[in-house]
Formats: sequence, C-alpha cells, structure tokens
Amino acid sequence: MRSLCAVVLVCCLAACGDQKLPLADGAFTRLSEWEGRIVVINYWAEWCAPCRKEIPEFNQLYAEAGAGGPLVVGVNYDELKVQDLAGVIERMDVKFPTLAVDPYQQLGFEKPETLPTTIIRAADGSVAEVMRGPQTLESLHAAVERAGTDKE
Repeated sequence: MRSLCAVVLVCCLAACGDQKLPLADGAFTRLSEWEGRIVVINYWAEWCAPCRKEIPEFNQLYAEAGAGGPLVVGVNYDELKVQDLAGVIERMDVKFPTLAVDPYQQLGFEKPETLPTTIIRAADGSVAEVMRGPQTLESLHAAVERAGTDKE
C-alpha cells in the first residue's frame, strides 16, 4: 500500500510541475518545455513608450532564437483579458508569444514595479537577471550569454 501511495504522490507532483501557461493566441506553453532553456520574459504595456520602442528588438531576438535559442515570451503588464489583448498585440506588432496570465508567482519572482522590465530565466529555472528599462538586441544577446555562462 505504501508503494502505491508513493507512486501516486510522485505522479501528482510531476503533473503539478508541468503547469500549462495560456498564451494570448489561445494556445499554451508548458513549464516542462522551458526546462533546460534560457527564457526571456518581457513585461510591456501599450501606454509605455519605451516598451513600444523595444518591441522590435524582442521580435528580432524571437526570430533569431529558433529551436536551440532562448525562449522569448511577453507579459502584458495591465493583465488585459485575452479578447482585449489580441488587439493590443496587433497594434504593437508583437511577434513573440504573449502569456495570457502573469507567471511571476509560479516562477518565483516579484512582479515588476516599473516598465519595461525583462526577466532572464536561466536554464536551471533560476532568475539570472532582472533588466529594467528599454533593451536593445545587443543587451539582450549579452544577457542571454551571461545566463548561459553563469550556470555552466
């Protein structure tokens, strides 16, 4: 009986660890897909001028990343409903996936208080860096490189 309970407990814990995070386009990502990868999480809002300025930089990083590069995801700071978020994504020409909900609690970091903010999550799941202010493609590449070398 103890063995059966242990097996059930392990299965339940494994299922909890593979949380689904809904995306604004109706799809979802699983945290298990993030394992072993650097994740760049960009917090943005439509009213934030520096956010609007840096969106093309994140679009470029996302386009370059491919299967082996960092995952790039956005989070709308205003926590808009999905139906409202779709229009904002289109107006701002956001090409990278945007989460429909803010994952900060599941991922173990504080919700940013300023915009724009970018969280660099290392391949081991830890927060490697918190970047405040607008980013360039060069600053993003450098942060991803630091996150990769700091954990090796």
